Amino acid sequence: MLLFSIFGDPVTHSISPRLHNTVLNTLNLNGCYVRKTIKEPEKLLSTFRAMNLQGANVTVPHKEAAYAQCDEVRGLAKEIGAVNTLVSEGARVIGYNTDAEGFYEAIKSFGYLRNALILGAGGTAKAIAMILKIHQIETTILNRSASRLAFFEAKGFTCNTWETFTCKAYDLIINTTSAGLKEEAYPCDKALLETLFQDAKYAFDVIYNKPTPFLELARSHQLTCKDGKEMLLYQGVLAFNLFFSKHYDVKTIESLMRPAFDL
Repeated sequence: MLLFSIFGDPVTHSISPRLHNTVLNTLNLNGCYVRKTIKEPEKLLSTFRAMNLQGANVTVPHKEAAYAQCDEVRGLAKEIGAVNTLVSEGARVIGYNTDAEGFYEAIKSFGYLRNALILGAGGTAKAIAMILKIHQIETTILNRSASRLAFFEAKGFTCNTWETFTCKAYDLIINTTSAGLKEEAYPCDKALLETLFQDAKYAFDVIYNKPTPFLELARSHQLTCKDGKEMLLYQGVLAFNLFFSKHYDVKTIESLMRPAFDL
């Protein structure tokens, strides 16, 4: 049997197993997709090999650790410095990033965007920033501390900490932090968010299946909002395609995955 998994901490909320298992079953593939909590990020690749996996997805907070441990990194993941998809090729584990393209597919319905503000500076923020840059959307990064901003500064992004940030108008505000996932918290000061939302058009939270304080506040300001569900769907479609060496048509995978996604 082919075995796949989602790695992260936490992963109990993940609907990835439901999405991938639906496709595996519909295509009559002898495979199963499971959840695996990883507390020690340095054990990602050893766990992958010990479980004899054909592929895995990596979620917060381990995407940068996955990047560092892969035998080879391909595609946009090399620029991002974060991996969310692991694929077995013989004895080697290859890293990819499907978050970037998954995110962009999810925001296409917003239409034209002049600029965006990303809250947080982790692996997901890197993926989103790079795909926005590719599509020529001016992007600013706002993080609690300066320690994680070096990557973004080197790539030419405008970067600020909470202490150095001055508000301006952004079309899109994106939360890439885990604030609101485990507790009722905002990704930054609520008063700052209130000010930002007054001039914004759209808000996006990578967290899904949970009404986060960030999105609830955005909706109270009449912003068009999305959580991370569609990003999850599209990155999952692309990851499944990589698991099977792009043997299946992407639209076919999406058509099979979406009914389970909409449950």
